[in-house]
Amino acid sequence: MTELNGRPVRPAELQALALTNYGHFTTMRVTDGRVRGLTLHLDRLRRDCRALFDTELDLDLVRSYARRAVPAAGGVLLRVTVFDPALDLGSLGGRADPAVLVTTRPAGDGAVPPPLRVRSVRYVREQPEVKSVGLFGALRHRRAAQLAGYDDALFVDHAGAVSEGGTWNIGLVRGGEPVWPEAAYLPGTTLALLRGLRPGRREAVPVAGLAGYDAAFATNAAIGVRPIAAVDGVELAPGHPLIAELAAAYRALPGTPV
Repeated sequence: MTELNGRPVRPAELQALALTNYGHFTTMRVTDGRVRGLTLHLDRLRRDCRALFDTELDLDLVRSYARRAVPAAGGVLLRVTVFDPALDLGSLGGRADPAVLVTTRPAGDGAVPPPLRVRSVRYVREQPEVKSVGLFGALRHRRAAQLAGYDDALFVDHAGAVSEGGTWNIGLVRGGEPVWPEAAYLPGTTLALLRGLRPGRREAVPVAGLAGYDAAFATNAAIGVRPIAAVDGVELAPGHPLIAELAAAYRALPGTPV
């Protein structure tokens, strides 16, 4: 399903999104009409709309559009994208009137895919705190990593500290407790929920020091918690019990009706 402001989208209205590519989004996993961390997703949309368009987003309207798209039973991945179809490369300084594009795709059966094997790369996304539609850099590094035989790329900042993956956050395990990287990255909704369940500690995680950690895992709304088996040549423990504990606690969160 694809709708713009609650109605079928016209192809011409997607031109600005395809060619100018200025906007922001959030992706939610909807199960039986409920979303874990729904308030966090809505807060992100409001915050990013202010940052990119200097205007307020009507969140009640956003939820009404989302309800039209999700089934009462079963699971889907729901993406809400906010952009202005009237803005183009030559008129970005004009007053913005953002529209809400709602799309859905199958969520799968919920099974966690195999542990990731990732390659580190020096890269910091532009304005990383915003979930921007501009994914070129992240996807370029993902493609390069996959062509080299890895599953994905793990970003490392200019100081050599681990930050995030292209579309996921990372957590680590040391001494039976979670460690959350201290760096510039997109604060994911799943990460926030997990930190609420197990606060652990925050610290700078040097990529050169990953051998000093017991395990690592990726988090986002689509997958929940996914183990990481290795970063570069450093082998980690994808079967660490804390990863399974966090995954189970996350799955047990009831979610909020859309």
